[in-house]
Amino acid sequence: MEGVQQHNDKKSAVTDVGAWAMNVISSVGIIMVNKQLMSRAGFAFTFATTLTGLHFTVTAFVGLISNASGYSASKHVPLWELLWFSIVANTSITGMNLSLMLNSVGFYQISKLSMIPVVCVMEWILHNKHYSKEVKMAVVVVVLGVGVCTVTDVKVNGRGFLCACIAVLSTSLQQISIGSLQKKYSIGSFELLSKTAPIQALSLVILGPFIDYYLNGKFILNYKLSSSCTFFILLSCTLAVFCNISQYLCIGRFSAVSFQVLGHMKTVCVLTLGWLLFDSQLSLKNILGMVLAIIGMIVYSWAVELEKQALARISLSKTSLTEEEIRLLREGIENSSTKDVELGDPKT
Repeated sequence: MEGVQQHNDKKSAVTDVGAWAMNVISSVGIIMVNKQLMSRAGFAFTFATTLTGLHFTVTAFVGLISNASGYSASKHVPLWELLWFSIVANTSITGMNLSLMLNSVGFYQISKLSMIPVVCVMEWILHNKHYSKEVKMAVVVVVLGVGVCTVTDVKVNGRGFLCACIAVLSTSLQQISIGSLQKKYSIGSFELLSKTAPIQALSLVILGPFIDYYLNGKFILNYKLSSSCTFFILLSCTLAVFCNISQYLCIGRFSAVSFQVLGHMKTVCVLTLGWLLFDSQLSLKNILGMVLAIIGMIVYSWAVELEKQALARISLSKTSLTEEEIRLLREGIENSSTKDVELGDPKT
């Protein structure tokens, strides 16, 4: 029995690593592809919201094929919950794009870093979830590390601050909702994504061009597509499928906080690849920040493991206590019956 448990633990650990690896590789890949796609030195395809709509269109198509082929089972989730989730998710995407446009890059990075403590507070309010001091310490180290290596100029204005607040709150709520919906309806990550992707795709493809026009003053129908640009759009959409699946998979298996903390490994990878592939400058400040962030992630992983072991011990002690109580109760009944036989009926 113990051997089977160890085998299951090893299998689960491999799946966990696979989920994180898929998310990091696909996320870093899509950032690099989109950088080439949207930069002036590349194809200048500056329609980020519409591109996200195309991402979800391809994801929805993959989900439709999967359901039709019987690869994944479709479970019922109320339509109002799917609509609510899609509104929150689309608000997150639009808010992030507006925040990036209206604020400096430095303040945009700070708003992204603030998601970790915001997720912690929201999980405490919504699910009464508490965190150990080790986890809190690790979160602080990660935030400081990523902040040191990414935050430069910090300029903020009223509209930009409002958009950043909406983006942070909606993104945090969306990531918490992914895990909540999976647990509430016992639905797999890919099955949930298959249900939400069509709604997000439809709304973003319709509204995306107008949001992009507001953001950059250009309309997508006036853009001249080349074969090379089309290839990069298709590559971006393909990577987005893996990115979306792995996001739902990671949050379903772990938590929104873990996804945020370990997700900053992508920031470290992007900075490193930018230095290797695009001749981006890496200062001593950047390197020290990345080292600090990695240390924070290692400490966080250790702290989460400590929490799991503590919960396992509590669960085991509760189970043992219950079994002990049952044993004592049985012994009490048996002893009582024996005494009745030995003493007989006192009335005779």
